[in-house]
Amino acid sequence: MRKFDFAKRLGGTIILLSAAFFVTIWLLTFHPDELQTETVTSPASAPLLQPGQKLKILTWNIQFMAGKDYVFWHDTPNFDGPHDRPSPEDIARTLAEVSRVIRAENPDIVLLQEVDDGGRRTDHEDQLARLLAALPPEYSSHVSAFYWKAAFVPHPRILGSAGMKLATVSKYRISHARRHQLALPPNDLITRQFSTKRAILEARLPLTNGAELVVLNTHLDAFAAGTNTMRLQVAEIDSILTALRSSGVAWALGGDLNLLPPDEAAYHRLPESHESYYQQNSEIAPLYQNYQVLPNWEEVTGLDYQKWFTHFPNDPAAAGPDRTIDYLIFPKQARVDTHYVRQHDTLKISDHLPVIAIMQVPDNLSNEL
Repeated sequence: MRKFDFAKRLGGTIILLSAAFFVTIWLLTFHPDELQTETVTSPASAPLLQPGQKLKILTWNIQFMAGKDYVFWHDTPNFDGPHDRPSPEDIARTLAEVSRVIRAENPDIVLLQEVDDGGRRTDHEDQLARLLAALPPEYSSHVSAFYWKAAFVPHPRILGSAGMKLATVSKYRISHARRHQLALPPNDLITRQFSTKRAILEARLPLTNGAELVVLNTHLDAFAAGTNTMRLQVAEIDSILTALRSSGVAWALGGDLNLLPPDEAAYHRLPESHESYYQQNSEIAPLYQNYQVLPNWEEVTGLDYQKWFTHFPNDPAAAGPDRTIDYLIFPKQARVDTHYVRQHDTLKISDHLPVIAIMQVPDNLSNEL
């Protein structure tokens, strides 16, 4: 009669259960490639860009259409905000306001961050589709890319699906697009699977002369203090922009970088409880050194620095807009006309404010990159 080896059977059972556990986590979560193609919607009737034309770009973190009547659990330093989700009525109201601002600004290209799709907190809705239905038909070209996606997140304040995207919307034809994976914070293996996976969404817009304009949309990490994640993500942006310049391609980048300007005064203006979110010497400095960043240095350090604030935190510790963390970035030689932060009628729409600039599409790349 064979002797029952309890320890061996127990060890085998533990291995099988562990394997099943990790397989389940893998199947529930999102695993993008380092570089992957994204599906573009762009009809053949969409016009091509013209060399030398003016192009208006708007970038805006729309905070999953939540509005400003909430302090979400992740809005406070201790992650103990009282609210888990916005109401359907507030989502509808905010979406109408986002549509109103886009219609009023009439930009040629819209770069949006925090666009929900499939998330429990926003009733599993595709917010980009709903927004496009509220915009004029000329915004017919668009592409989006997830940077948070999970069928179920076992966080006690979520306990359901998550889905959040970058979205680029254009009046002009988009030929193709790619998603660039950015460096991840050094979390443990399990936490990393359920967390955001920040990215850059690259969209290529053809010109009538056969050249291209590359438009990049990004949202860098928000909870990476005390790590080198932000430095790595900035270095990845710099690397992509350097490669575009080397290949003679025109480009523009916009998004929520979650980084203060390279000015210590910006750090010292923060509520004390928010200082831990940022480094006193901002990791954004290489971008200011190498490119035309808007708002520019003179604006964010000048007497009117407040007109360039782009973030109005939901945390009651902030009484109003109090920092600049959203930017539009162009090559040093790019011709950029008017640029501004639309503050006067957007304070109740999102915890971020839209940044707008008008650039000239290069007609001689060798002189303007």
